Amino acid sequence: MAEEKTILTLITGADKGIGFATAQALGKKGQHILIGARNQERGEKAVEQLKDDGIKADFIQLDVTDKAQIKAAAAKIKADYGYLSILINNAGIAMDHHQPASELSTDTIRQDFDVNYFGLIDVTQAMIPLLKAASPAKIINVSSNMGSMGLASDPSSRFYKVNSLGYQSSKASVNFATIIFSKELADDGITVNSVNPGWTATGFGGRPEDAPAPTGMQDVATGAAQIIKMASLPMNDTTTGTFTENAGTLPW
Repeated sequence: MAEEKTILTLITGADKGIGFATAQALGKKGQHILIGARNQERGEKAVEQLKDDGIKADFIQLDVTDKAQIKAAAAKIKADYGYLSILINNAGIAMDHHQPASELSTDTIRQDFDVNYFGLIDVTQAMIPLLKAASPAKIINVSSNMGSMGLASDPSSRFYKVNSLGYQSSKASVNFATIIFSKELADDGITVNSVNPGWTATGFGGRPEDAPAPTGMQDVATGAAQIIKMASLPMNDTTTGTFTENAGTLPW
């Protein structure tokens, strides 16, 4: 009987916030965590924190907007481990701040897309051969309820009057990528799902991390919960092509 592989999990943007909380939880479940981060100092500090908690973790230099770094990261993972069990595309930004769509610069929109969408696509494409080597494997895309076209177009939804063209359209694109990749990779034993963490008390979008959380903003553990749940499903679980949050399924 072949020895069962350790679950090897790469999380992008994992040096802080929801990414780091996810790394902690999955590491405590026995997964070997690869902390993907563009800032080496913060990434290595995060790894040390995980190791202090008895978690197996390593740092991977990974700016999702840098194709050379993505290629190098994939090559390092291949050389060191030979496979990848789970890819969690967590890295994201929000550069627009609810400016009217008629006034928002496309330069700002491109910044949202470079990280949230194109970065996710580049990382996913680079890691697919490693995921195939581990099959069954998982891809989890951290999306947003703000990227739900169903909610944005529903007059009864609290998102109906929200306008954040760059961020929202980039996350809607992430959801479309989830659907497309889930169909392409199904026969390879790779599941692909989108998760909404929700409005979470992190430094995301430029919010000061020490600022008091406004009413309705959840803690980081709650924000990471559904990502952790999806990444903790049995490796042979076939759930794919879904968009979920803690409360259940979301409309695309």
